[in-house]
This record gives sequence, structure tokens and C-alpha cells, in this order.
Amino acid sequence: MPATAALAAHTGKLALAIRHVLAGLGHGIHVGRERGAGVEFSEYRAYVPGDEWRRVDWKLMARADRYFVREAERDSHVAVWLVLDASASMREPSRAVEGLSKLGYARLLLGCVAAIAQRQGDAFGLVVCGGERAHLIPALRGPRQLQRVLARLEAADAGGGLPDGETLRASLHFARAPAVVCAAGDFLDWPSPLSAALLRLRGMRHDVRVLCLHTQAEADGGFDPQLAYRDPEGAEGTMRFGRDLRAGYLHHRAAHFDEVARQCRRHDLPLVQACIEQAPAEVLRSLLRRGGGR
Repeated sequence: MPATAALAAHTGKLALAIRHVLAGLGHGIHVGRERGAGVEFSEYRAYVPGDEWRRVDWKLMARADRYFVREAERDSHVAVWLVLDASASMREPSRAVEGLSKLGYARLLLGCVAAIAQRQGDAFGLVVCGGERAHLIPALRGPRQLQRVLARLEAADAGGGLPDGETLRASLHFARAPAVVCAAGDFLDWPSPLSAALLRLRGMRHDVRVLCLHTQAEADGGFDPQLAYRDPEGAEGTMRFGRDLRAGYLHHRAAHFDEVARQCRRHDLPLVQACIEQAPAEVLRSLLRRGGGR
């Protein structure tokens, strides 16, 4: 069954939600060398939904009556880096899917990318940006690394603002090696220290992909006029979102994200904009197709 946003929200464990999303998804993060020089057999592991059938060892299956997949050690110099915006605005919940927030959706999508990187034999790491700090898990390979990354994603909580430029520069020292960088956030602040860091990485010829997340209510201005709202990262007081404010809100919002898209096109950053109520697999396919959102 294809994973929906509601299913992802109500699946208790991140690893289990990822299995639902990746079932039947045959995309990789980058073009890999599955055959030829640099590929050596490493070990067998149990088949999981989403694995390619051509990697199943049918002779072993005939003997053991179970599916096993051949793992290979690849001569790959590409590291995959996941960058999560965990600032306070990412706490915004969906009005349509109970229990789903922008942060939860971002954690799920980045967890899927980590799982795919692990299957490809790539090194992968994580940077969580929130509370004016950046938490780093260095890039490594293997199932244990996937467990570390998923545990850190599950523990991430939205709060505070983004780290400053110097903090991010120190955390993104991986820029010396070729990398695929997948960054997920709402990018309500642009330019910001995070956007500047991503543009800098792209200028250094890394493959940088931007996943910009909204709630459906944010996208269409469908806020409840009876409720009070406040900027989670600002010091301003509360306000009510009356109908008289909707047109101005949508105008300023469109202008902001038009500028985000223009900057991404100018710097050749693939941009995927999505509402968190969308099926996660659809958004993941767009993110994995380099340039799919341009």
C-alpha cells in the first residue's frame, strides 16, 4: 500500500514509516557503479521491501527458502549529507492530518534518503540546525550508521532559530569532499545563514538539493480566523488571521517564494516545493530526480 502522509504521521517508529515509503521505490540518489571495477562482494542481508530484485541471490533463496540480497563494497567517493532545519517554525502542524508537522515530514523524507544511501553503499551524515546550534553526525557507511542517523532524526525537536553563519561554516567542513547535500526546511527566512551555506556549497560544485516544505494552510492561506497566531521565532505579539489579511498574506508569500525559486535557478539548485499533506513517495521521487523541481 502506498504510504500517505496520514500513515507516516501515525506510524510510531521512523524506521517502519521509511519502509512503507520506500516499498516499490526504485530510485537512487546518484548514478552508481553497480558493476565493474571497484565493486566487491561484501555480505548477504535479508531482503526488505524496496530492494532491487536483480540483487536477490536466487541460488541462496533455493537453499534457505528466504530472500537474501547481495551487499557490495563500492569504490565510491560521494558522501550524502542530510541537513535538517529544526528551527521553531518547523513545528507548524498540518490542519488536515492530525499528528503531522513540517518537522515530522522532513525527518521522514531525510530518513528515506539515508536508507537509500545505506543501500547504495555510500557514506552519509547528518546536520541538525535548530536552537541556534548545529548537531553533527559525521559521514560513515553501514547499517549502524543508519541507526545512529535515524535515532538523531527522531530525537530532533523544533525550537529557536537557525545557527549563525560561523556555526554553520564550522559544521559544514565536509565541503572539501564531493558530496550530495539534501536540505529540508520551510525557508521562511531567505536569505538566511542556512541558505547562504547551501549556495556556498553549490558554488563549490557539490550536488545540493533543496526541499522546501509548507502546510496546505500556509500555501493557500486557509488559517482559522478564530484562532490567534504568533511568529514562533519572533518577539511580536499574537494576531488573528482575518479574511481581510488573506490577500495581502498570499501576495507577500508568493513574492517571497518566487525569490527563493529565482535564487535557486540562478545558482542551479534543484528546488522541490511540497505540502506536507502530499504522499511522501511523490515528494521523494522529485527530490531524487536531480532538477525535478526546477
